[in-house]
Amino acid sequence: MIRWLLAVIFVLALSVPFFNQIEPSLFGFPFFYWYQMLIVPVAAGLTYIVFIVENKQGDAE
Repeated sequence: MIRWLLAVIFVLALSVPFFNQIEPSLFGFPFFYWYQMLIVPVAAGLTYIVFIVENKQGDAE
């Protein structure tokens, strides 16, 4: 069930029409760019969580 967190990554990354805009800007970067830069650590964190939980469930079996 925890694997569904990986689908969140794809939904966030592929929902371009929702974040394809210039404002608000952050440090001079348009929203489009800093949103994509934010997705990278979020995706890494979610992937790490799924990896840890799946390994613990595998060890329990």
